[in-house]
Amino acid sequence: MPVLTATQSCPRTLRRRRGSFALQASILVGLLAASSAPTPLYALYQAEWHFSALTVTVVFSAYALALLVALLAVGTLSDYLGRRPVLAGALLAEAAAMAVFATAHGVAELIAARIVQGLATGAASGAAGAALLDFEYPGRPGRAALANSVTPVSGMAAGVLASTALVQYAPAPTHTVYLVLLALFTAQAAALALTPETAHPHPGAWRSLRPRIAIAPSARRTMLLTAPGVIAAWALGGFYSSLGPGLARTIDPLAPRAVGGLVFFALSCAAALAVVAARTLPASTASTGGAAMLIPGALLTLSSPYQHSLVALFAGTVLSGVGFGAVTQSTLRQLLSRATADESAGTLAAYYVLSYLAMSIPAILAGVLTNRYGLTTAVSLYGATVVLLALTALAVPPLTRRQPATN
Repeated sequence: MPVLTATQSCPRTLRRRRGSFALQASILVGLLAASSAPTPLYALYQAEWHFSALTVTVVFSAYALALLVALLAVGTLSDYLGRRPVLAGALLAEAAAMAVFATAHGVAELIAARIVQGLATGAASGAAGAALLDFEYPGRPGRAALANSVTPVSGMAAGVLASTALVQYAPAPTHTVYLVLLALFTAQAAALALTPETAHPHPGAWRSLRPRIAIAPSARRTMLLTAPGVIAAWALGGFYSSLGPGLARTIDPLAPRAVGGLVFFALSCAAALAVVAARTLPASTASTGGAAMLIPGALLTLSSPYQHSLVALFAGTVLSGVGFGAVTQSTLRQLLSRATADESAGTLAAYYVLSYLAMSIPAILAGVLTNRYGLTTAVSLYGATVVLLALTALAVPPLTRRQPATN
């Protein structure tokens, strides 16, 4: 397989590099669009199959936990086998998951599809993210970090918006969106054959499957210091994705069905805009500002069921989305700037492990609390926890400035 090097600069090679970069970005967008597509459909599934809020969070979290397993086991596999074979296999598995979704007749099939989807997304995330770094044009550094930050949130926004529109207007929303995504992933897998291989395959693939965190040593301190803000941001993301539609219905049972899906769309869209806006700011400034925005976002969301106000819910969601985007963009920028090319896939995988743990475990706990104490109480406890984490994130920089940096 041909290997693209950073020194190649003829016009044809540059066009090929740009096309390959765009394909890798589209793969991440597609994968994350598929991850959010079920969110507006949960209410339809609940009405048809009569399951609880806890079951919703279990279905949601099955994806995140399977993704973690894949990240831990195969997060660095593309460094050994090459980017193309890992991505092609993951895309075909993702297409199979879409087929299961489209033909599902019960909760068990939803969970099975989410598990396959999580495994495929986990396998592809590190490889596609590393490939973006490989295809980055040397004359414009920073595009890969920006793409790694903006594609997940823009993908989630696109997926939930398309699914919401189908819920409102399509005759078979629980089938159509998955069939469209199935076709997309099949086409992307075929397009990979036209891209050059950027990794240097070498022995050690089997050994790399041993679950481990492979974060670059020079990035470990950064990961530790940014962890509270990352956890707060992704915990809010998990809440809005799994229980956001239910909260909207609790506040206004007579609101159109599309309103539930638009909650997570508002979060994702605000996050995508914040990622783009924060790219010119110093990473530390973006991180601090993002953590600060999470606090009023969580508080407004917490107060919305007591006020019976969808306006408060959406305002809190937008603020949370801005905080989410700024925190994730600045954290990825800091981590990737400290990792070498050989460490990039493992470092990205470690970041996603932290992120999806923060997204899935609190969401399941929120489902348990909702079943036991009601959604309003669960929102209050969830919001208070996020506020404490965000305050911790704000307290870290002043404390660390008093100590000499170790990196």
